[in-house]
Amino acid sequence: MEIKNLILDMGGVILDVDYKKIFLEFVKYDCNDMQSFFTQQKQIPLVDDFEKGLITPAVFREEVRKLIGKNLEDRVLDDIWNSVVLGVRKEDVELIKVLRKKYDKVFLFSNTNEIHVEYVKAMFFEVMGYDVFETLFDKVYFSNEIHLRKPDEESFEFVVEDAGVEKEATMFIDDTEKNILGAERVGLKTYLLDNNQTLTQIFNKGII
Repeated sequence: MEIKNLILDMGGVILDVDYKKIFLEFVKYDCNDMQSFFTQQKQIPLVDDFEKGLITPAVFREEVRKLIGKNLEDRVLDDIWNSVVLGVRKEDVELIKVLRKKYDKVFLFSNTNEIHVEYVKAMFFEVMGYDVFETLFDKVYFSNEIHLRKPDEESFEFVVEDAGVEKEATMFIDDTEKNILGAERVGLKTYLLDNNQTLTQIFNKGII
């Protein structure tokens, strides 16, 4: 079936991210044993709960303080947490305007949290000069707002049903294999955007 709709991930697709940055920032405060805390592939239940919007930023920060054994200020913790975000992929964001003309609908589905959402919204506006989420997407699905996260099948089922699209006619693009596999299990078409590719590159190749 012809692809009529796109669902895009955010980090690694329209944002440059580096998950190792969080560890490096924690090391500056003598927090050296953080490798199991948060990675692209695996993270502790605390982060899962935060990304599902099940706990507030205040509770998250307090639990992190307990984990690291240091009473860092809110601002410092937020800066460490946001350090994973390196910058906006401006060319790929602009491409979405073209994709909106090619496809019936374009959506965003991101595993994220309240601290990151506030930070990236401001970053996108500063770089692009407009509200990217309101302007470019038919609807945005942040895990902390829908209380579901990738790669759980129920998260994809929710997005597809709410978006009102056919799975067979919808392609999901993500940079994490486990999320791609979750989408495939519910019947979505998928494309894994690896570290050496950008959205613009696969567009130029005719993949999307």
